[in-house]
Amino acid sequence: QAQLVESGGGLVQAGGSLRLSCAVPASIFRVADMGWYRQAPGKQREWVAAITIRGTTNYADFVKVRFTISRDSAKNTMYLQMNSLEPEDTAVYYCNANFKTSWRSYNYWGQGTQVTVSS
Repeated sequence: QAQLVESGGGLVQAGGSLRLSCAVPASIFRVADMGWYRQAPGKQREWVAAITIRGTTNYADFVKVRFTISRDSAKNTMYLQMNSLEPEDTAVYYCNANFKTSWRSYNYWGQGTQVTVSS
């Protein structure tokens, strides 16, 4: 199983910013669409943002304008810049990489990084 490694989570006050990183194996990075998901205590995991291999981005309505997803092919790393954080953004954030070949689909997840926003 490939290893996606998230980092950058932590504790921040409401209104603050954090940048999450997701290191991806090169063999996956160059073929995969990627995204960020989050899971708050007692809630289901939800999609946050996505970026295709060509760099097209899409966002959940609740993070539009505040969050920015990006990918750096030189570093094989995906990012999520989070601004104007709110207590409701508190969750474990997971990165995802996915792609398809002629015979199967591949779906990889990181271990998660905790983001806590205090009011």
